Parts: sequence; structure tokens; C-alpha cells
Amino acid sequence: MAGLIRRSDIDEVRARTNLADIVGDYVTLKNAGVGSMKGLCPFHEERSPSFHVRPQVGFYHCFGCGEGGDVFTFLQKMDHVTFSEAVERMAARIGFELHYEDGGQASDHGNRARLLAANKSAEEFFIAQLADPDAEPGRKFLGERGFDQSAAERFGVGFAPRGGALAKHLKTLGYTEDELVTAGLLGRGERGDVYDRFRGRLIWPIRDVTGQTLGFGARKLLDDDNGPKYLNTPETPVYHKSQVLYGLDLARRDISRGRQVVVVEGYTDVMACHLAGVTTAVATCGTSFGVDHIKIVRRVIGDVDNSDTTGTGEVIFTFDPDDAGQKAASRAFSEEQRFAAQTFVAVAPDGLDPCDLRLNRGDDAIRRLVNTRKPMFEFMIRRNLAGHNLETVEGRVSALRAAAPVVAGIRDQALSVGYTRNLAGWLGMDPSEVARAVASAVRAAATAKPAEPRREFDRSASATPAPPVQEETGPSLMHLPTDPATRLERDAVMAMLQHPDAVGRDLAARASGVRFANETLAVVRDAIATSLDALERQDWLATVLAEVPASFTTLVQQLAVAPIPAREDKMGGYCQGVTIDLIDRDLLRRKAELLGALQRTDAATDAERRGQLQRELMNIETERRALRAD
Repeated sequence: MAGLIRRSDIDEVRARTNLADIVGDYVTLKNAGVGSMKGLCPFHEERSPSFHVRPQVGFYHCFGCGEGGDVFTFLQKMDHVTFSEAVERMAARIGFELHYEDGGQASDHGNRARLLAANKSAEEFFIAQLADPDAEPGRKFLGERGFDQSAAERFGVGFAPRGGALAKHLKTLGYTEDELVTAGLLGRGERGDVYDRFRGRLIWPIRDVTGQTLGFGARKLLDDDNGPKYLNTPETPVYHKSQVLYGLDLARRDISRGRQVVVVEGYTDVMACHLAGVTTAVATCGTSFGVDHIKIVRRVIGDVDNSDTTGTGEVIFTFDPDDAGQKAASRAFSEEQRFAAQTFVAVAPDGLDPCDLRLNRGDDAIRRLVNTRKPMFEFMIRRNLAGHNLETVEGRVSALRAAAPVVAGIRDQALSVGYTRNLAGWLGMDPSEVARAVASAVRAAATAKPAEPRREFDRSASATPAPPVQEETGPSLMHLPTDPATRLERDAVMAMLQHPDAVGRDLAARASGVRFANETLAVVRDAIATSLDALERQDWLATVLAEVPASFTTLVQQLAVAPIPAREDKMGGYCQGVTIDLIDRDLLRRKAELLGALQRTDAATDAERRGQLQRELMNIETERRALRAD
């Protein structure tokens, strides 16, 4: 049984890890003030970024759904790993050797880390086998499609031999049959015997955005292979086909930089696009492009719905012209309005997929395919028109009835008006007649689904997004009063939580001892007061979090990541200044109380009491002057 990781090692790994780098593997982050970054939340669907990351503090928080924590929490929730696995992964990433209580070992047996290691070992085995004489059919397949050895190496393409060679190899590395079956590398027969899942096939590794191999896609090569043309890893604890996109690990940075993603239909199409210079291409893995894929793309592309800007990004779908491709186009269109980005369709001439297009017409043809894409709405409208004879009145009327619902589904009012005009032109009909047909289609849709909530993203400038639904579990930063007293207390607490080194122990100790007007913030103040010994340590914020009641965790995380209104070169002065203001306010309160007591004291009967009050007043004035002088 694995031992517990030493607390000092956990703190050291946390301190050495840049949270923004880790989160950035999953979410495109942009600067949001000094020391603050934000992006679309990976834990709930949103169209305006409310997910904030403070790398210096080492914490993140979403002001939409309330999720928050440190780098280990993030990995636990994103990749469904245990706390120990998250620590071990980060330690491996930075090259830090962990130590365990009671001489225990790393918890890498029978869990996610173990399965990932098995997949990595299998990938290395497959790649090495591609050079074997038995892999000639695989090399021939690649060569006939214009892929040389360097292309195979770039995408990690390998070959799975027959005869149970993979199982034999992995067992020599210490993996058990149960582990390999769980990883999807082996199958188990009805009698309990195991066999290599992939045999005599060309292999592509399927990786997550961080480059970890989660599973494999395998292409049939041999005539006596009775299996399907493509065979993928089954659902496993680490591989979920609806939540991965092939090629995203290679395309992610260019997608984020160029705000464009090209969705193709196969592994060889991704290879062809990347080799032709379209390095934003990705593909689904044995399933249609669905809602989970949309969430991944939106996070990476930074797909923000902002009526003040146009062209927030581009999602370009390529479809084969066959029946399967047309069905894929329909499915993509049904989800189109989940994007705030502009959606397009690119269909190659002569029914060629990107791989064949590159092979027959060269790299330039791939780039032209992407550059000549058509808007998704235009593609779907023209597709509906194509099935009708527009030379006859009956055909035009029938085409209008077929295309009007497509235009009616456009929620952006400006786009709807524009496509209504375009549809009238394509049909050669009176625009007012087409507009009436579209309006009728809108009413029919509303009548057919009166109670169904609209989940699509509304691109119209007048749209007001509905806030994400979340359960109230405690106090929140957004619910604090906005009076000057509460704002000062809030700002001072944020300064102490986010920049304790700038505030310093002395000021923090004095500030955490003053009276607060807001009782909610007073709870956080008390936690700061009891945690002062950790103020210079890396686990400062974690120590404060451990001191507050569980219901206050969200509030502390929010205070720890909320942007502070100061430039980087002025941050130290701002944090000290707002803390001094808080202390000075308390001194003024005490001064007012002393002056009131002095007025109520009779000079003739209680001279000693008056003298004591006057000395205390002088001490407060001295303290205020010293406070400002510092």
C-alpha cells in the first residue's frame, strides 16, 4: 500500500508549479489585470469568461459556478485523479523526487497513472514495430497516402503485430493482465483468455491536450482481418471518446493563437492538413462531433460571446460529400449555435477528403479548401435548395418551405435578415414573400416546442445571457455590500491574501486585529490572524483556508483571485496603502470613542480619568503619524 506523501514535499511541488501553465493546457487564458488571468470555465458551459487564475497565489476560482482551488484540485477535477496522483504527476513534470511516510512508494499501481504508463509503453512498442519487416503493409499504406517516415514519427504512427506480441512485451515490463485489459490494450475472451486488441493494424496514438496517450486508433490493413475498418480503444478510466479530439495536442497552441479550428473526419486527414500547413486540424475518434467536443473547442479557442467584437473565432467543418458526410453536416448544424464563434463548412471538389486532396492536388489545395470555406448557414440553406427544381414554380415553393426553417433557426437578428434576402435571391422570389415564410417557420417552431428551454448561444447584440445555475453554499464576494466601509475591508483582505509579502507581517498583524463592520469579512480576518505564522510560507493561503468554516471556502478563494486595481509596478504600494487605511480607520474609530468618553467625564470630580483618556488620545495620534510615516 502506498505511503502518504510528506506534507513538505506537497508544499514544495505546489510552490514550484506554475498554475497558469497547467490550466493553460486545457483553457486559453488571457491577462485580466496585474497577476490575474481569465478564460472560459472548464467546469461549466459559459459564453463570457468568469474563470480567474492567480498564478502567484497558486489558486483559481470561477465566479460563475463557484469551482476553485489549487493546481492539485484542478487536476483532480479535470482528469478525475486522486490527490496523490495529482501531486505525483506535477512532481514528475518538474523533476522533483517525492518522499513518502513510512517508506511507502508512489501510488502508481492499478490507477490512472499506471494505465497511462501502460499506454505510453504500448505506444513506444508500436512505433518500434513499424520498422519491422512484418509492418510492410503499414508502411505501404502510409506511402500510398503521401506520408513518409518523418510524418509517421511526427504523429507517432506505429504498427501492431500479430501473435500476442504486445501482451508479451508489456508483461515483461511488469504490467498485469488485469491492468492491460482495463487500459483497453488487451481483450478478454469468453473463457477468460486474453488477446491483443490490435493485431496486424496501423496504429495512431490518441493523446489529451497535455500529450499523454489515452488510447489508440487502429486501421485495418490485411484482407483476412474480419474486423471493422477502424478500431479504437474502448471506454476506459482514462479514455472517453466523446471527450477527446485527435491531434489537439499538436494543434492546441495554433488554435489558441489563430482563433481557428478545422474539424476533419479521420486520422490521415489531420496528418494531411498539418503537413500542408493547416496546423489547427483535429478529428473526432470513432464518434460524431458532439456537445463535449464543442466544450473542448470553445475553451481552447477562447470562444467568447462579445457583442462589441466581430469574428471572435472560426470553427471550420470539413465533410465528405457522401451520405455519412451529409449526416455529419446535419449533426454539426444542429449544434451550431452553441458556438459564439463563426462556423463554416469546407467541402473539397470531386468528393475528395483532405488526405486524398493533398495526395492528388498538393498542399496548396488543402490551404485553398480552408480559405474558400462557406458559412454554415449558407451551406445548409443551399443543401436544402439542391434537392428541388428551381426552374418551376412548384420547385421554388417547395424549396422555400424546406429552407425557411433553417433561416428561422438563426437567432442573430442581423444574420437572419441577411439570409432572408439571400434566400430570396437564390430562389428568384419576392423578399417579402420569403420573409413571411421565415416568420411562419419561427411561429411553427415556437408552437411545436413551447416548453423547451433554449440552450443555444444567442449572438444578437440585445441578448442577455442567463447566469449559470448554482447552489448557494455560503457567503460570496458578489453578495458583499458595496458601502465604503465594506469595500475597504474587502480590499485590505484581498491584499493580505494575495500579496502577503508586500503587506508584511507587522501590518498584517495589526490589520487582522482591527474591528470590522462586515461580519462575513470578520470571519476571514480572524482566520488571517490565527495563520500569521504561515504568512511568509508557500502554503499561506492554504493555511488560511484551513482556518475558516467550510462554508467560507468559496469566499476566501474568490478574495484570493479577484483582480486588484493596481499596476504591477505599483502593487506593493497599493497593498500597503489599503492595509494602512484599514488600520487608520480603526484608529479614528478609537479616537472618536475616546473623545466621546472625555466629553462625558467631569473635570472637577474625575481628573485622573480625564488624564488617562488624554494620554490615550495622544498615543493614538502618535501611532497614526508613525503609521503614515512608515
